[in-house]
Amino acid sequence: MRTKSLISMVGKIVSSEVRKEEDIHMTKIEQIRAEMVAAMKNKDKDRKETLSMLLAALKNKAIDKRADLTEAEEFEVIKKEIKQTKETLELAPEDRMDIREACEKRLAVLQEFAPEEMSEDAIKDAIDEVLADLGIESPAPSDKGKIMKGLMPKVKGRADGALVNRLVGERLK
Repeated sequence: MRTKSLISMVGKIVSSEVRKEEDIHMTKIEQIRAEMVAAMKNKDKDRKETLSMLLAALKNKAIDKRADLTEAEEFEVIKKEIKQTKETLELAPEDRMDIREACEKRLAVLQEFAPEEMSEDAIKDAIDEVLADLGIESPAPSDKGKIMKGLMPKVKGRADGALVNRLVGERLK
């Protein structure tokens, strides 16, 4: 009897460790689903609705692609949801505090899953790297297309396109 309980305890410890390992390698869809379940258990309706909306957007993208999403594609969907929520917030009338508060709550939840944005210094380093790869020492405005073509795959999903464009433009002067 004592051996069975000891084996049972060891089995529980091992399975909890395996679950911890699996948590590290979860896809965004699995992470969001787990967070949604936690929100339901905590009776946090706003968080649950936001996560449900995000989960639906990710699943729809995967269905459209007919394959699992890459990490970059997942981040793209999350950023799109953030952008749409920000636009809704900007367009909401000043006197509609209910809409504004809902958008702010939704943004707070979405930001948890958003990729970390690249800093201006990191983008500048990436620009320097692309210029070195292309062998361009003093970039001219006519080189902008080549530079952007080499740069965007490196920063896509991790940096704002307008910021990248501005920094490249500054470098061309």
